[in-house]
Amino acid sequence: MALHILKGQRIGYVRVSSFDQNPERQLDRIELDKVFTDKASGKDTLRPELDALQSFVREGDIVVVHSMDRLARNLDDLRHLVQQLTKRGICITFIKENLTFTGEDSPMANLMLSVMGAFAEFERALIHERQREGIALAKQRGAYRGRKKALSSAQVTELKQRITAGEQKATLARAFGISRETLYQYLKADD
Repeated sequence: MALHILKGQRIGYVRVSSFDQNPERQLDRIELDKVFTDKASGKDTLRPELDALQSFVREGDIVVVHSMDRLARNLDDLRHLVQQLTKRGICITFIKENLTFTGEDSPMANLMLSVMGAFAEFERALIHERQREGIALAKQRGAYRGRKKALSSAQVTELKQRITAGEQKATLARAFGISRETLYQYLKADD
């Protein structure tokens, strides 16, 4: 088995939730041949770098991830990704949990995957709950201002004028650097 693992490349996968998180911290001082980095929320199904990693890796490669919650959105997603990779002869290693899966895993290894994945999912739910509680307390104190507006009032006025003039909403959303959903929220605000 050891010879099988050593012939491939060491490929890192990093996911950070926001653009102000430091992706270098996750796999710091780990020797890798290539790294794929997504900047997306854990609940986000669009993870283009994870898709690219899955297309790139070959039998004998080792995928290295800081922790289970960086790879998967939930326990089912984690099991699916690990099984999908290991069935192709790709080894996957989680640094924080100190676990490696090869596809030739024992029932105990599969149990550990489920237990550790469940803990990661539970931890993420607790963090989200604490965040909601913190926002509620800040609102009570009058300290919570919410998210910064994507457009200034002058930009909103211009946006509405251009829509009235017949410009396409999708084109305007791209021009203003906002999603179509955000554009519709600005239009709904006047109703």
